[in-house]
Parts: sequence; C-alpha cells; structure tokens
Amino acid sequence: MRYLYIDTSSSYLNTALVDDNNLLASINEEFGQSLSEVVVPKIVSMFQENNIEPKDIDKIIVVNGPGSFTGIRIGITIAKVYAWSLNIPITTIDSLSAMALSSKENKIHIPMINARRGYVYGAIYDEDNRILLKPQHIKQVDLEKEYQKYPNREIISNDELEINEQIKSYTPDFLKIVNFYKDKENINPHAVNPEYLKLTEAEESKL
Repeated sequence: MRYLYIDTSSSYLNTALVDDNNLLASINEEFGQSLSEVVVPKIVSMFQENNIEPKDIDKIIVVNGPGSFTGIRIGITIAKVYAWSLNIPITTIDSLSAMALSSKENKIHIPMINARRGYVYGAIYDEDNRILLKPQHIKQVDLEKEYQKYPNREIISNDELEINEQIKSYTPDFLKIVNFYKDKENINPHAVNPEYLKLTEAEESKL
C-alpha cells in the first residue's frame, strides 16, 4: 500500500510518500509566504524522483487543521483534486495529533500552535497518544493550567511562545503518522473541509 501524506498547515511543507512501512521520500522544509507556489511542483518532483504516478497511490492522508487558514486550504485542495480525479481514498488528521505522534519521548505530549492575542491551538495526549484534552482554540493560560496536572510532560511547538519551560521543536515522524492513521475511515473528497477550530477574522468581525 502506498500513501501520500500532505501537511501545509504552517509555513512548512511536510509531505511524504510511504510504501507499507518504508519511507520512500519526504519533504520537511519551510517556505513561508511562497508555500502556495512550491507545493504542487515539490509533490510532483517527489513522485517523479521515485518513479511513481499519482494514480498508483492507495490512500491520501491530509492535515485539515488547525493552523494557517491559507495553508490548510492549499493542502486540502491539492489532496481533494488528487482523490476526486483519480478515485483515491482520502482521510484527514489534525496537525496537533501529528505533532504529538512525532515525539520520541515517553511523556505527556502538549502540542501548541501560536494563535496570537494570548490564544493557542493546543491539546494534551498521553504517552500512548490518547486524547486527554481534545484539540481546541484556547487561551494559553488556560491550557497551562490544564497541563500543570501532568509533571512528566513535553511541550511541542515550532512557534515563539512565552512559556517558562523548555519547548521541543516539531519534526514530523512521517512513518509513525501514516501508520497510525492509515486505517482511519475514508471520507468522500467533497466532504473534506478545513477544521480551523476558530472563526476567521472576517467571520469574527461580523459578530
């Protein structure tokens, strides 16, 4: 079974080709504002360099949030086009779960993404990656109160956060992420949508 993993929920392009338990190729690179311009060419090059056609993929796993509103839409659009046009099964995962799964520490995992204005996207997972606090848009101080319950903890983030403890940077473990989610239920491509966990600024301004 061959899997295509796509995560554009941040300024990074995190994508990989996995064949059963073998990582064929991967990209973990920051592109910032140029992310939208490079995603498709980078994925196409990854296919070409491994002599694989998109139609040979058995399943697509795409991150549908939380994170950058624009970035999430980019990844989902690409994944949906591949899935719909080539009749490839597709499923989604959330970025916070991917961050927690990639940890190599036997600790409580607290992935965090800076959502600005004192808020973060955060969650809490136990050592076996079971959810203790579901992914949500939450005040950073409130999340801190929650994770103080767990002394054997690890905070995971690539963002600047005002926290008085060590922060572990996030590097995706593509094999672990894909293997954990490869059997997740497939979704109709047209039903794959972003999970922002908060309103967009335009939506908030209407309230």
